Parts: sequence; structure tokens; C-alpha cells
Amino acid sequence: MVVPTISRFRRTLLSLAMLGGLLAGVPIAQASESIRVLLASDVMRLEVRGEGGFTVTGMSKKERSAPSVLRIEMRKGTLRVNETRVSGERLLLTPRGPDLKLWLPGPNGALPVPDDKSALRISGAVQLVKKGKGLLVINHVDLEEYVKGVVPAEVNSAWHPEMLKAQAVAARTYALYQHRLSASRDYDVAASIQDQVYRGRHGVDDRVEQAVESTRGLVVTHEGAPIYAAFSSTAAGITEDAMVVWSKDLPYLKGVECPFDIESPYYQWKASFTIDTLERNLRNQGFPLGHIATLTPLTYSRAGRVATLRILHSKGELIVRGEELRKAVGYTVVPSTQFSIESVGRDIVLSGYGAGHAVGLCQWGAKELAELGYSFSTILRYYYPGTDLQQIASPSAPAS
Repeated sequence: MVVPTISRFRRTLLSLAMLGGLLAGVPIAQASESIRVLLASDVMRLEVRGEGGFTVTGMSKKERSAPSVLRIEMRKGTLRVNETRVSGERLLLTPRGPDLKLWLPGPNGALPVPDDKSALRISGAVQLVKKGKGLLVINHVDLEEYVKGVVPAEVNSAWHPEMLKAQAVAARTYALYQHRLSASRDYDVAASIQDQVYRGRHGVDDRVEQAVESTRGLVVTHEGAPIYAAFSSTAAGITEDAMVVWSKDLPYLKGVECPFDIESPYYQWKASFTIDTLERNLRNQGFPLGHIATLTPLTYSRAGRVATLRILHSKGELIVRGEELRKAVGYTVVPSTQFSIESVGRDIVLSGYGAGHAVGLCQWGAKELAELGYSFSTILRYYYPGTDLQQIASPSAPAS
């Protein structure tokens, strides 16, 4: 694979760096917004602790005081708090102290031992929403505190400060974009790769604090509105158009050259999975499928990634998107759609490059650019072409 040299991009980056200087003196927004973060769904039991106790809103439509330890359980469709039956569909638990600790069940449904090691430490409040047979667990948290919880969960806090700033601005922008489109939902973002990984106060150190506080209130905008600030680990070539991955035609999510991420551990990879796994998981996703005979790339994106694949099977032919293959096999098993198929037998063997959807900011590319001396504002303008940086005092609502 021929990797273009960095020097060919210096003119573009230098012009963007000059634009970045226009940010000097922009006032910081005075007010921050609150973000609703889905921590878990279908929860049957949890434990919450907060020094000084809690104020609970929603119990018989009144606000009540509660002790510092709350053991919550859904039992036969009924919500119970410390064994007391609670009516209503929603509870808001607001700690009287600065933070709270939360224990959620593991894969087997059992709660972990309630110690500091197993606790999720978060700020803000916790809302419980009855949904089906279980609960949605939602963290209502200040936007800037939310961003502090995303940055060390998405990248290494030992990375260059300018990269951490770029990640902070991208995370803040993404959250605001979702927040302003989610009025009809119970939450704005999920605390997982579905949106952005968020682990509360875990991993928040002085470097993270500095990155978030020094960019407080800054978001990436297009025509005055927060953008869909997508990011992923390693592009390993040209970043991808959002139209190819999500059928979203967004002018600021068009592919740009990214020869900066060669040091990423995900730059080149090999993967294998059984043909039985692929058949079973595609059927579970609703695809009509017999026994697979062949699997071949059918079309490619402009950036060279597999856009669609052709599957010949005992019941006919099936066309799937590259991202559908990743979803069926597992995003960690097939890191990207930039791959070739080495062999198809009982095992399917792929050889590929990069990790993630490759739309928008490339995290490992941004790391290299920061180490080369480029500012966070230049990095963001490079990966999100045609955008500006703006305070969140009064940005326009994003277009859907």
C-alpha cells in the first residue's frame, strides 16, 4: 500500500492554521447544557451511593429525602427502592454531595461487589425510567463534565495536549448535535460505541481537565449549527464520505487524505471468522440466507473500502453492505471495511487496514498532526472541511 507523504498537505494545513488564529479573544459561553447519557438498558437491579444522601423526585409525584445507599430492583413489573414499592414510571436521584457511585449488573445479571474498583463514579443525577420489563439508567450530567468522561475513554490521556483538545471539541460537538435532535427520546447519547464511550470520572486526570477546560464551550459548526462530529480510530488512507457509510450527504463529512496514522496498532490487520458464524448472524439480522458458497466484494467506495459484497448461497444471491458484514461478524473482529478476502472455506480470512468507520476525525491521524506542531483548531478544520469553531452560547439547531 503506497502511503502519500505528509509534505503534500502542508499548504492546506498551514492555511487552516492561519484561520485558527482568528479564534483568539472569542469569549467563553457563560452557561453550559445538561446531557442525558444512557448508561444501561433492561436493568433489573442496581445500587447507588452518595455521600449525604439523595433527593428523590418522582415518588408519588413528590420530592423526598433518601439515605446514602439505594438498592433498586424491578420485581414482577414493580419498582422497589430499599424494598419499598414505588409507584410511577420515572425516578430522579440527585445526590446531595458532589458525585455518586453506581453499580450495574454484569452479563450474568448479578451485581458486582460494591467496592471502589467496580463502581462507576459519575457527577450529576441518575434517572430511572421503566421501559418494558426493566429500567433505563440515565445520567443527567453537565456537558463539560460529560466531555471529561468521554476523552479518556476514547483516547489515551498521555497523548499530545492539542490532540486531547481536538477530541474534547469533537465529543462536545457530537453530544450537542444529538441533544438538539433528541427531544422526543428519553436520552441524548448512549455511553458506548453506539455514540461515544463514556465512563464518568474514570481516567479523568489533569491533562484531560486542561484539554476540556481550555476549550470550554467550543464546538465545530457548519452554517452556524453544530455538526455531526463523527470520529474513529484509524483511517489508513482517505477518510470516508458519510454518504457511503450512513447514507448521510453532509458537506463537512467528505473524504480527506490521511497519511498520518501509520503508527497506529490498527493500521494493518488480519481477521478470520467461521462461515457458520456469518450465516447465523446474518439470519438473525433478518437476511434470507441459505448455506454460503462464495463471498466476494462487489463495489468499492471512492476511498477504496468495500461498499457492498455479493454472497452466493444455496437459496440464491444476497447483496450486503460492508458495514453490515462488520455488524454481523463483530466490529472488533473486522475492524474496518478496507479489506481484501484471502480465502473462503470453513473459515473466512480477511486482510485489511484501519479501524472504525473512517468518517470525520481520525484519532491516530490527529495524534500525529498534534505531534508535528499543528493546533487542535487546524486539525479539526482539516478533518471537517468547510467548518468553523464557535462558542455554544447560541448556535443554531442542527439540520436533521
